[in-house]
Amino acid sequence: MHPRRSGGSFVTLPPQVLAGIETRLQAVDSELARHYPGDRAGQPIHTAYVCAADATAELPSVWGAAAVELAEQQQDLLTELAGDGVFERVLETLRQRPIQDLRLDFEDGYGTRGDEVEDRDARQAGAVLAALPGAVISRGIRMKGLTTVEWSRAVRTLEQVLEGAGGVPAGFVFTIPKIRHADQVDTAVLLCDALESAHGLPSGALKFELQIESPQAVIAADGTATVATAIHRAAGRCTGLHYGTYDYSAACGISPQFQALDHPVADHAKAVMQAAAAQTGVWVCDGSTQVLPLGTEAEVRAAVARHFRLVSRSLERGYYQGWDMGAGHLVTRWAATFAFYRTALGVAAPRIGRYLDRQGGAVVDEPATAQALATVILRGLSCGAFEPEAVTALVPAATVEVLEALRDRRWVNPAGSP
Repeated sequence: MHPRRSGGSFVTLPPQVLAGIETRLQAVDSELARHYPGDRAGQPIHTAYVCAADATAELPSVWGAAAVELAEQQQDLLTELAGDGVFERVLETLRQRPIQDLRLDFEDGYGTRGDEVEDRDARQAGAVLAALPGAVISRGIRMKGLTTVEWSRAVRTLEQVLEGAGGVPAGFVFTIPKIRHADQVDTAVLLCDALESAHGLPSGALKFELQIESPQAVIAADGTATVATAIHRAAGRCTGLHYGTYDYSAACGISPQFQALDHPVADHAKAVMQAAAAQTGVWVCDGSTQVLPLGTEAEVRAAVARHFRLVSRSLERGYYQGWDMGAGHLVTRWAATFAFYRTALGVAAPRIGRYLDRQGGAVVDEPATAQALATVILRGLSCGAFEPEAVTALVPAATVEVLEALRDRRWVNPAGSP
């Protein structure tokens, strides 16, 4: 069919109809921009969890020293797993900045100790968080859940932590466990508003993460995705979704010997979390493994290889952060992360070069793919897997500024081209 003609000319839609369509589309674009502002840079590679009662400001150096000892004992295995050029980089990192993100636990890893004891530990935890070295770019607590049984203690602990810290420490975030309903997120937002008002804190100073450790946190009773609803009801305060491996697996009825990060129920939960968080600026964090590199030499080597494999698997699936439960996990966290990004650089850099030169080849990348290629290189730079010179040695035009422009979908004029 052809558009109707009148006197040899096309008949266009009336202006008021076109204006109505434009108004509707502008409203849609505005709504999408509000809910999906885009990805957020700066995600740490891990979150180290430790019982709040055991925390000191020296924890990063203590864990780092223990991790160096394990790494040196397992140098041959780590080199076999991660490839050349990684081991010395891992050692340097463990000596200088072993922990990027630290969470002091007042929940399962802490238990019930009485109000007086928890008050004291909370104030001490606040002082520890305030005193941590700057290499710990993110820090905070996991409080007890916002349930009818625990909410009062959870709020009291959070207040005592802030009191002990003398305010909100740089990079502070608190983790809310046992999320099962989006209304709990409304309560968390109200709590943040009330605490900021009561303690004279700047509006928006308090941020939280949601721990996804229940099937109801993934799929609600009406079939909707609870995590998606939760993100958009968090008033911009939710910074991350953390997967809880063992509570979630148990709630799904998985037998203990099969509960793991790579079980199908874990893959499903994290895939929903990933889709819900995409382009919102909320980070997805993988859970933990309970297997530590301890015991006989054979047991240690098996645990090292296992954790390296699990971290690598998570990275391949787009989960760029995960829980570490002991110093031994830092070794394989950094080794697997460095190996992943160094391999990614070898693949991504030539494609970035062809894209900047507008050349052909077996793979013709579009702007969205160039964005992803630039993003993975920038993530590698951010965590220290390689330096900018390693990138420009492969593609001279791929400076950090150019990569950031590609990541942000801004126009790039490569290497003096018109």
